[in-house]
Amino acid sequence: MCLVLFAWHTRPDLPLVVAANRDEFYARPTEPLSRWDDGFLAGRDLLAGGTWMGIADSLRFAAVTNVRNGAPSTGARSRGSLPVDYLRGRLSPADYAEQVAATGAEYGSFNLLVGDPAELWWATNRPHGRRQRVEPGVHGLSNAELDTPWPKVTGGKQAFAAALAADGGGPDADPGAYFDVLADSDPAPWDSLPDTGIEPELERALSSRFIHYRDYGTRASTLLRVRSDGTFDITERRFDENGPLPT
Repeated sequence: MCLVLFAWHTRPDLPLVVAANRDEFYARPTEPLSRWDDGFLAGRDLLAGGTWMGIADSLRFAAVTNVRNGAPSTGARSRGSLPVDYLRGRLSPADYAEQVAATGAEYGSFNLLVGDPAELWWATNRPHGRRQRVEPGVHGLSNAELDTPWPKVTGGKQAFAAALAADGGGPDADPGAYFDVLADSDPAPWDSLPDTGIEPELERALSSRFIHYRDYGTRASTLLRVRSDGTFDITERRFDENGPLPT
């Protein structure tokens, strides 16, 4: 997953809202959002067995992205196992973030969000061992540190905040505005592109919120809304190289 836009405790009725795109090679085998034997809801990467985002009925939440800095990703363990291990476990978000920060060298480069109704934490192994508690507000996470002002993050946060303001909050509220935010395929202007060590053409192709570039692109758009009464809804839209897949 390469873009996670989220609101943490900005509204009393919706303490957590997440709109996220997972970008991946089209050929990588994937199962859609479903309930795992462990009880949580998540998509599944069939190659390494992990996930990019999931939530349990207890409202334990996790999401992961990779970190793009032009250097090969190192670490023997798949970053997709990080959300799974958290959702299966009982460690608090703070304790899990601390554990992950200490063992981060074992994984490919990652950004990790882990939370429950009380707290939300971000951890990364690029640089090694960094973690912080997420403060209330609207945030964005792509393939750099939390709230790094890449165009897809800054523009995405603004559009996401507008969708959140218009959200009725109930289970029947139309999620379309959030998915419109995630569907924006306009690349950033050349002069605003980050420099992550890849060729400029690819950098620009990856600068949009929704990506379709050769054999790589946005495979899933996911919306999660957690309500103050302890209920939640999660919706996934899936894509391949030819466009949307049947729901």
